[in-house]
Amino acid sequence: MDCRARGRRCPESALLILEPAPMGPLRHSPGPGERRLLLPTLLLALLLLLAPSPGHATRVVYKVAEEQPPNTLIGSLAADYGFPDVGHLYKLEVGAPYLRVDGKTGDIFTTETSIDREGLRECQNQLPGEPCILEFEVSITDLVQNGSPRLLEGQIEVQDINDNTPNFASPVITLPIPENTNIGSLFSIPVASDRDAGPNGVASYELQVGPEAQELFGLQVAEDQEGKQPQLIVMGNLDRERLDSYDLTIKVQDGGNPPRASSALLRVTVLDTNDNAPKFERPSYEAELSENSPIGHSVIQVKANDSDQGANAEIDYTFHQAPEVVRRLLRLDRNTGLITVQGPVDREDLSTLRFSVLAKDRGTNPKSARAQVVVTVKDMNDNAPTIEIRGIGLVTHQDGMANISEDVAEETAVALVQVSDRDEGENAAVTCVVAGDVPFQLRQASETGSDSKKKYFLQTTTPLDYEKVKDYTIEIVAVDSGNPPLSSTNSLKVQVVDVNDNAPVFTQSVTEVAFPENNKPGEVVAEVTASDADSGSNAELVYSLEPEPAAKGLFTISPETGEIRVKTSLDREQRESYELKVVAADRGSPSLQGTATVLINVLDCNDNDPKFMLSGYNFSVMENMPALSPVGMVTVIDGDKGENARVQLTVEQDNGDFVIQNGTGTILSSLSFDREQQSTYTFQLKAVDGGVPPRSAYVGVTINVLDENDNAPFITAPSNTSHRLLTPQTRLGETVSQVTAEDIDSGVNAELTYSIAGGNPYGLFQIGSHSGAITLEKEIERRHHGLHRLVVKVSDRGKPPRYGTALVHLYVNETLANRTLLETLLGHSLDTPLDIDIAGDPEYERSKQRGNILFGVVAGVVAVALLIALAVLVRYCRQREAKSGYQAGKKETKDLYAPKPSSKVSKGNKSKGKKSKSPKPVKPVEDEDETGLQKSLKFNLMSDAPGDSPRIHLPLNYPPGSPDLGRHYRSNSPLPSIQLQPQSPSASKKHQVVQELPPANTFVGTGDTTSTGSEQYSDYSYRTNPPKYPSKQACSMRRHGSGLLRGKCAPEPALHEVRSRRWTGG
Repeated sequence: MDCRARGRRCPESALLILEPAPMGPLRHSPGPGERRLLLPTLLLALLLLLAPSPGHATRVVYKVAEEQPPNTLIGSLAADYGFPDVGHLYKLEVGAPYLRVDGKTGDIFTTETSIDREGLRECQNQLPGEPCILEFEVSITDLVQNGSPRLLEGQIEVQDINDNTPNFASPVITLPIPENTNIGSLFSIPVASDRDAGPNGVASYELQVGPEAQELFGLQVAEDQEGKQPQLIVMGNLDRERLDSYDLTIKVQDGGNPPRASSALLRVTVLDTNDNAPKFERPSYEAELSENSPIGHSVIQVKANDSDQGANAEIDYTFHQAPEVVRRLLRLDRNTGLITVQGPVDREDLSTLRFSVLAKDRGTNPKSARAQVVVTVKDMNDNAPTIEIRGIGLVTHQDGMANISEDVAEETAVALVQVSDRDEGENAAVTCVVAGDVPFQLRQASETGSDSKKKYFLQTTTPLDYEKVKDYTIEIVAVDSGNPPLSSTNSLKVQVVDVNDNAPVFTQSVTEVAFPENNKPGEVVAEVTASDADSGSNAELVYSLEPEPAAKGLFTISPETGEIRVKTSLDREQRESYELKVVAADRGSPSLQGTATVLINVLDCNDNDPKFMLSGYNFSVMENMPALSPVGMVTVIDGDKGENARVQLTVEQDNGDFVIQNGTGTILSSLSFDREQQSTYTFQLKAVDGGVPPRSAYVGVTINVLDENDNAPFITAPSNTSHRLLTPQTRLGETVSQVTAEDIDSGVNAELTYSIAGGNPYGLFQIGSHSGAITLEKEIERRHHGLHRLVVKVSDRGKPPRYGTALVHLYVNETLANRTLLETLLGHSLDTPLDIDIAGDPEYERSKQRGNILFGVVAGVVAVALLIALAVLVRYCRQREAKSGYQAGKKETKDLYAPKPSSKVSKGNKSKGKKSKSPKPVKPVEDEDETGLQKSLKFNLMSDAPGDSPRIHLPLNYPPGSPDLGRHYRSNSPLPSIQLQPQSPSASKKHQVVQELPPANTFVGTGDTTSTGSEQYSDYSYRTNPPKYPSKQACSMRRHGSGLLRGKCAPEPALHEVRSRRWTGG
């Protein structure tokens, strides 16, 4: 059965070997790391098929690490062998004091005596790699069938742990080295020893050198059949005259986990040179030595040679790393190398001696060599067989006597007989028999034993009768097969014991009593009586208690009378009843028992105060809750019973605000709470039980009024009528305003969130949702100038939330010069609904639209004017081709008029490169007419109103002598005159003189770029105030080389500048 299936811890590694004699061995060896032996089903089938008969034995092998703490589970014999946990008795026969066995389950545990692998006699002087085995034997007796016991032999392989530190033989190691030693030479260092084995043994060496020897010495570790050999490497030239010794440190470490280490001082002495080392004739020597050889008996001689001469060739032989037992038993001649016996040699104690011999010359710088020596001890028949008789199963032995009941079955084992011989081979082959005519015989208990060690059951051959024979003396004889044979005898006395076959009986199987609590210790609770039909010691009764766990240690019973007493004061509140099991056992062997049950009912007393479940109560209620609403519930208990536990609750310091319901513990309020008026109420509750006298208890109650979102946020800053100037140079991210608000609620109902609900169409501003700080997020443009009204919504986080609204006025401008306009805008803002945005200049977009319309109109007019000018030019060309009577451009005999002298005009003519000179003065007779003509053609600088466009006025009547201009016209059309406004700076200077009249009498208007032909002026009459030019420019006229008059226009102020002056108050 799997040990884990049985709820037990399995050993780390266990091997179960079933060896039935008729069918041969069946073995199962688990692989590495396997945790269970066999599957439960397979194991059960094997046990049913191969279950050994009582004569067969089973061997179990476990593995356990040494030095385990006491009570460490090694293995479960019941689980491994397949027997159930009940009905069998397991007894350790061999294995004490290191092991103990649980009698019911067969579990093997360690004891207080620790298993030390190095201290076990069986494991000393073992060869490397050999396991350390601790043998044990366990007998199994079937208590149900009362059959013959079965013997279970087992071995425990004690595994080594790293519990020993490797050490050198001496803390100071002296190593002489010649001064002329070649670089790379090796010198053996005495090895360290470790009592542990395997990987826990010596694993590595480390050399630690100082600065003076850093480059002179090194370490090399060689491996041979004896293990690791540290060797010192000479890495530099040694000079004894410079320094004759070096102190180094050599460290040894084992391979355990964790590793152990130690160190020794390695003192290197520089010596003179000795060139050759001794050399053994053979690398290893083997010899045989009979045990019990006399002292001085020669065993073997080792021989080494040295090619040096003188003292360097003289060799001394010594033991090298030889165990203490070798040095005690053998002697090595220092000069000859002869090994002789110097102590008693016993093969049974030590069968093989292994050691090394060191040969060292006597030179000033001695050299050495080693050889391995193995001495095998031969056996002699010097030990007689030994007979050991011990109890088995239920049969115990004392002073060489075994007691056995008369009703045992045939072939019942009375004793286990072990016969062994310490010799080996034929000297250890033992034969064992029972001498005399007695109803007992020997049956081999184990087929796995060797010839030198056998086990037998001493069992009955017929039923025993106490009335016929009361005791037997059994003699056992053992003889070995040596020459001459040796023998020994041992005896056992068997005493037949009468049977106890009647159990005690109680007068009442169940007894029930009532007992009050708070009693005095030692009072009698009840008394029970039992009787036994047997006689003698089998009828002597002993009473004992087997109480339930809750009553353990509370009651005692008199072993002789059966009187039950209480040891302590009972408390009904802890337990109301106890059940005791009373056992009456006779003094027979085996003892028989009878049982009865005693029920103890504990009566209640009023010894407990009422107790509230909490030391203080804190309740939380919402404000505005209606009166007589429940605000909390308290729980009170009383450990007593009945009337003693009936509790009444009242409110102490009652002012009528609260009442409590008895039975439910519900607290009701007589008022509606308002947290803003009072947030906490405190009072006490009193609990009184119904006992005599009554007991009471108090508890404090605190009512915390929770906030309800019944208050909206209140804006503290800014006021709705306030404003703040914001210049266009304000930096991005700068705080331009701060909104602050308060909420008299608490908790989340007072946590405020700020947001801009309106008035921010351009996204210029942003508000911190938690801080309320308004910052500028975009650059200010021209269209943003003016008043901005931000509608800021301040909401709390209540459910449902409440909010307040704040108006934040930001005036974007350079200055606050026009405060009247600002106040007007603020008043307009307060009268404007909040869903209408107030942000920037409202006329800006409309002016842009008007400007676009005006630009389209002007563009259309210019296009029409160009078409007219093109038509006039075409007509003009056709007229020249017609060659009419008047030639255009031909000068008349007289100038039409003489211009006024003007320095600027002459300069202008020079600048244009013209060679024509100013007209000479006319005759005096004609001065008056010419002057009148000039006056009539003179430019009239007229201005109807500021900003009017220039107008052209020509006289309607011409004086005599005027040039004939009618040949170019279909009617007598007046020549227009040019009138410039006084505002133009060049009106009075550059455009006061008109020289040559154009051939076609064509004038080009500067403002609207419209050219007018002679046909346009037929039958034309000029108005006193002709209409203004449609252009928005004030134009001036100047003379070009072609004779055409053109206007030079100056742009009028932009519309947005006018609006800017309006907003800024300028």
